[in-house]
Amino acid sequence: MSDDQDTMDEWAAALAEAEGTDSSDDAKVTELDELSDTRHEMSGEEKRKLDTILDIPVTISMEVGRSKINIRNLLQLNQGSVVELDRVAGEPLDVLVNGTLIAHGEVVVVNDKFGIRLTDVISQVERIKKLR
Repeated sequence: MSDDQDTMDEWAAALAEAEGTDSSDDAKVTELDELSDTRHEMSGEEKRKLDTILDIPVTISMEVGRSKINIRNLLQLNQGSVVELDRVAGEPLDVLVNGTLIAHGEVVVVNDKFGIRLTDVISQVERIKKLR
């Protein structure tokens, strides 16, 4: 028996137990169709238009949090001062491109350098809604 079938049997047993039935032959395996690529081939004109914007530089930034303080407190900051942010420890960071939120992520360390692993990318529809 394959590993996939074993996994399906385990899931079927767990579901049957939750429903209070015997799982011997109740589970059905459904084959899913392959997803088809619905994108169309780009014309030469579309490729040319895309090439014109691919090299435009943008500013990407990762935001840990924000805080509002008055100028008096700002001028009193020195080495060792702590500024409280509006985020809870462990909360995802915001990933901004030119000031627009595009994703959330978590900090990772790769070869002694900080990086960010994207955990949630904001959909294009949601980004467009925020522009309005």
